[in-house]
Amino acid sequence: MTVRYELRDRIAVVTIDRPEVRNAVDVPTARALAAAFRRFEDDAHALVAVLTGAGGTFCAGADLKAVAAGEQRDFSPDADGPMGPTRLRLDKPVIAAIEGHAVAGGLELALWCDLRVVAEDAVLGVFCRRFGVPLIDLGTIRLPRLIGHSRAMDLILTGRPVPAKEAALMGLANRVAPSSEALDAAIELARQIAHHPQRCMRSDRRAAIEQWGMSENEAMRNELRLGLETIESGETVAGATRFQKGEGRHGAFTNDD
Repeated sequence: MTVRYELRDRIAVVTIDRPEVRNAVDVPTARALAAAFRRFEDDAHALVAVLTGAGGTFCAGADLKAVAAGEQRDFSPDADGPMGPTRLRLDKPVIAAIEGHAVAGGLELALWCDLRVVAEDAVLGVFCRRFGVPLIDLGTIRLPRLIGHSRAMDLILTGRPVPAKEAALMGLANRVAPSSEALDAAIELARQIAHHPQRCMRSDRRAAIEQWGMSENEAMRNELRLGLETIESGETVAGATRFQKGEGRHGAFTNDD
């Protein structure tokens, strides 16, 4: 089994388990990753997912030895992404927990995630540049959107390594954790997100994702439509009632439901 799915309370932990090849992704692994995240989407008990890699490495990208051996992938635009889940648009958030290297297609997997928690000694980058392997898991789209065009072009054109501290400064990493603690930090962040009222959080997340490609007026209308659906669900009134009773006053937050 090259991909493991584990439920920890309300958090789904998806692990690429090919440490002997630094978690490089071949066709069976790509299919298993896509299946794992479809399982997460359908799992009513899982509110947030964490994607990580076994053996101290996140993912070294596509398995180039398999490619050199003639492995065939489905590159049609209607298929899953070559790395697996990268064309899926889930309704629930995913956090990447990155140790070691997240490079080439591994970086594209990390970019697909909503947030990235990076170990202090981790390295990210478009390492496939040196081997003539293109970014075809939306890397050329998500990277400029995430960190800006100029910084993205620096990484895309040079293929240089990006250490964790720099990744955080440019917005590529959302949190930096001590070495070997990225998974624990990502799970704790996932628990914080899972504690929030889910419909509202997912609605705002969806509005933020869908606004790309919309005019300001279209985005406003989409945000309002989604927001009104949340209000009509009763979740907003329930939250206002909790606030009225004293919860969250003066910016205080608790983990008590």
